[in-house]
Amino acid sequence: MGSEKIILGIDPGTTIMGFGLIKVVDKKMELIVLDELMLKKYDDHYLKLKLIFERTVHLIDQYHPDEIAIEAPFFGKNVQSMLKLGRAQGVAMAAGLSREVPITEYSPKKIKMAITGNGNASKEQVAKMLQSLLKMKELPQNLDSTDGLAAAVCHFYNSGKVTVGKNYTGWAAFVKQNEKRVVK
Repeated sequence: MGSEKIILGIDPGTTIMGFGLIKVVDKKMELIVLDELMLKKYDDHYLKLKLIFERTVHLIDQYHPDEIAIEAPFFGKNVQSMLKLGRAQGVAMAAGLSREVPITEYSPKKIKMAITGNGNASKEQVAKMLQSLLKMKELPQNLDSTDGLAAAVCHFYNSGKVTVGKNYTGWAAFVKQNEKRVVK
């Protein structure tokens, strides 16, 4: 019997929160859902944060993801925008933590690199590659949802990667495993 995993990817935002869910069965990806939470019509920032939290909890309760991948805010020149994005990310993470779902953050460059092989790829290039990978008939009007989906696919590509070298629990373990390298 093969392994099955559901990954929720989120692109947090206070105007649009994009998200996508994939199911991974025996190392093959399948699109479950691709959508966005539109927040433009709300003026109250705290209400937007509440809606982000509620939608994330709803997605977790509906689809039962095993893991969440979230795009980390990039460092921009506008401090207010950074604070708002950080809060949006924080409440999405809090929603996942409230349901005890493991969360991994990825930088926008890492996500783009995982999907297209180019850390500076455009939103359109990422969306087109996802369309090809997941055999989507058409792309959504807003590409925030594909950004969320890209986080999930990036997580799939990065999970289970073997780390080079050994894991050590401390100096004693290192010395014990490398006795020939230690000068006495």
